[in-house]
Amino acid sequence: MKFTRRLVLAATALALAGTDAQAQQFFRIGTGGTAGTYFPVGGMIANTVSQPGKIASTAQASAGSVANVNAVAAGQLESGFSQADVATWAHTGTGVWEGRPPVAGLRLIANLYPESVHIVARKGAGIKTVADLKGKRVALDEPGSGTLINARSILAAYGLKDSDLRPEYIKPNQAGDKLKDGSLDAFFFTGGWPAGAISELASAGAGIELVAIDGPQADAIRRSSSFFAPDTIPADTYKGVAAVRTLAVGAQWVTSDKVDANLVYEIVKALYSADGQKAMGAGHAKGKFITKENAVQGAGIPFHPGAVRFYREAGLLK
Repeated sequence: MKFTRRLVLAATALALAGTDAQAQQFFRIGTGGTAGTYFPVGGMIANTVSQPGKIASTAQASAGSVANVNAVAAGQLESGFSQADVATWAHTGTGVWEGRPPVAGLRLIANLYPESVHIVARKGAGIKTVADLKGKRVALDEPGSGTLINARSILAAYGLKDSDLRPEYIKPNQAGDKLKDGSLDAFFFTGGWPAGAISELASAGAGIELVAIDGPQADAIRRSSSFFAPDTIPADTYKGVAAVRTLAVGAQWVTSDKVDANLVYEIVKALYSADGQKAMGAGHAKGKFITKENAVQGAGIPFHPGAVRFYREAGLLK
């Protein structure tokens, strides 16, 4: 009798353990390079939405927007960060996605914050305008990044292309190291300010300059790509660097229509809860932009049903 009771208890414990294991759902967030803004913001969000025994969310470094969209489409990631332009092109099969099958199942969780285009030049390199990049050693970021797409659009507006430079296709942290040792003249980076790698550069060695993107060329870029908005990186965002006019594009959190709606609902609810908002405001300079009101702005693709449920309950979507 005692033996039978022990068997029943053991079976019950195993069943409960199995239930707990099934109850916990994993939710990965593809971000970007570790020196950019996506990675720390992704870690901050993952920590905020994780719920012991229910949701285990983690941030993963990646090559950036295009790589994240591809990974979400292939089911290799549950979600990822993407620039608004890249997400819309992927969903519609236009822009850089033209000629490739559209990612029809791509869905929006939230618009997060504005990403500023940085052109970081080594002080003393003689680079005062975008046109001055001609013939210089310039890093454009890796293939698969939104930054590379942006860099090419900006160069084109100034009558330049990759072959007019001495281009390198490396991440901002690698570019920062090369800028510091004098083997690189400038690099592009699209991300929320302040970016860790750029802050370190501004405080070390000879320092840096930020190159403006404004005037007729910036107007032309905005006409050809409605996702860009005028932006300013404030003075002393980076030590000793004056305010500079540039362009910005929305950073968005995307997922697949195959991801469970209840899971997405619980994640969005946690992110915009009072505790979640407190964590966003304290965790990163861009965290203060991560609000439920901003979440529904600039959507170029459909929202995920789980996100729609939350935003409707919050009175933000009809």
